[in-house]
Amino acid sequence: MRNTIANVQKMKQQGERIAMLTAYDCASALIAERAGVPMLLVGDSLGMVMLGYDTTLPVTLDDMVRHSSAVMRVSQQALVVGDLPFMSYATVEDAVTSARRLMQEGGVQAVKLEGGSAIVPQIRRLVESGVPVMGHLGLTPQSQHQIGLRVQAKRAVEARRLLEDALALEAAGTFALALEVVPASLAEVVSKRVSIPVIGIGAGAGCDGQVQVWHDLLGLFDRKTPRHAKRYAEIGTAMEKAVRTYVEDVQRGAFPTAAQSAIMDETELKAALDAIDAGNRN
Repeated sequence: MRNTIANVQKMKQQGERIAMLTAYDCASALIAERAGVPMLLVGDSLGMVMLGYDTTLPVTLDDMVRHSSAVMRVSQQALVVGDLPFMSYATVEDAVTSARRLMQEGGVQAVKLEGGSAIVPQIRRLVESGVPVMGHLGLTPQSQHQIGLRVQAKRAVEARRLLEDALALEAAGTFALALEVVPASLAEVVSKRVSIPVIGIGAGAGCDGQVQVWHDLLGLFDRKTPRHAKRYAEIGTAMEKAVRTYVEDVQRGAFPTAAQSAIMDETELKAALDAIDAGNRN
């Protein structure tokens, strides 16, 4: 049975911590669900970890639909949220069109938008139309050229604005909120002052839950691990070792062996060759 928004909100009410993880394809979704992850995010971070871009900005709605549908082909249990990419919700009309595609074609159960009070009209229209919306405040990567890739809301005026934005998003109908790279003490206050679940990334332990990027968690991406991430494995190193061994085996003729090869009756092979030879003579 699939996890629902009501289930996630109940987890907050009962003080149960919520684990969320990104997933971008069938394999990651299957593994995450087998591990019991209750919420999956098809994040526009796929632009960097899957498509090789430097930022999330080049990610298109088509990209998000494609990766979301791959996740949804195998997902059976998690509540799956999909990011609306850069400029796909600039207006209310854009937001409705983009959310429709991501839910109908991508199959996700909810969408996530970056921004505060400025996008309240988009959120209200989506919620009124039956689209579950998750908010995203703090370090919003789609706005990185404006705000920079740094800790957000460290000063009083910025902290007040973030808290006001969180309350505005809640009032607009968001069912949950992501807080990225903000001071832990501020994130804890936000989590206590809103009734919806607050999922942190680089926002300390006072949030109702945490979200991490698949590749950071497993050591799959060759880049410096963000401060807010914890590597639980070095799968990338193990994969490289396996591929290197494969290359060496091919080069020295150790792969494939008879165990990896199909066989046929020698008389059948001889008959085929005899027929070819006879045809050539004629």
